Amino acid sequence: MNIYKKPTVSVALLATVGILSLAFSTHTTEKRLQFTAIEDYNVYALPMPEQLDFSQEPLPLGMPDIKERMDRELLVNTYWQSNGLLLFKRAHKFFPILEPILKSYGIPEDFKYLALIESGLQQVTSPAGAKGFWQIMKSTGKEYGLEINSNVDERYNIKLSTQVACQYLLKAKEKFGSWTLAAASYNAGMSRIASELERQSVSDYYDLLLGEETGRYLFRIVALKEIMSHPKKYGFNFEDKDLYDYAPTYDIEIDTAVADFVQFSQDFGINYKQLKRHNPWLREEFLNNKSRKKYKIELPDPNYYSRN
Repeated sequence: MNIYKKPTVSVALLATVGILSLAFSTHTTEKRLQFTAIEDYNVYALPMPEQLDFSQEPLPLGMPDIKERMDRELLVNTYWQSNGLLLFKRAHKFFPILEPILKSYGIPEDFKYLALIESGLQQVTSPAGAKGFWQIMKSTGKEYGLEINSNVDERYNIKLSTQVACQYLLKAKEKFGSWTLAAASYNAGMSRIASELERQSVSDYYDLLLGEETGRYLFRIVALKEIMSHPKKYGFNFEDKDLYDYAPTYDIEIDTAVADFVQFSQDFGINYKQLKRHNPWLREEFLNNKSRKKYKIELPDPNYYSRN
């Protein structure tokens, strides 16, 4: 009988030791992973830059409330890492389109960050009905000459909507004498900013008491300007190959109706999706154009979208 008991005991002991070893190993691994996660991921307070400006108009960082509000936006936008990386990627794609238009109107380049906070450089629609990169309301778009109907909505045309934003900002700058107040009025409206300046007997954005959205507006712009101007300082690491590029394109001009944009696309060696991605202002699968208006349609190089 002893012959049979000994191996039985040995197997039991081995099984027990194995279970204990596995439990110990699992516990140790979990502790090690927990320790590594804690050690590798740290959140730091951010040192406030000594100087910050918007369009060469300095922020009064010596005022305690201004410093706190700036600190908030730097922290929020630094530690919202996934969104930050997407903004870097889209900016690389679209800023080269916005920058020369801003320059042609004499608008400071810092206003490209206004478009960035308005839409994230996406063709979005706000709950109030503002649309496109520059979040233009229907009434404002029509006032500045954009065509807006069920067939065509030029608020989605990147170049035309940027031109409208520039015209608005020039008018606001002339009214207020300040690019900072011009930017604030883009969010709240010129009449609202003018009435608040008068009601509160002040002349500067940073002296105004405003609602949450407009009160944060300039600080968000400046925070993104600071972070995107110094990515590594704020922990964003990437290479050029990680960023998005705009497809090589060329324009064609048409002054007739188009019955079928699917067939139209195929005639130029692309598909309907590619046409609409470059011309989101074309809202339907056809173009009425009873007035024989001249439209510029942007077409991508077919080779850019090749599967090879």
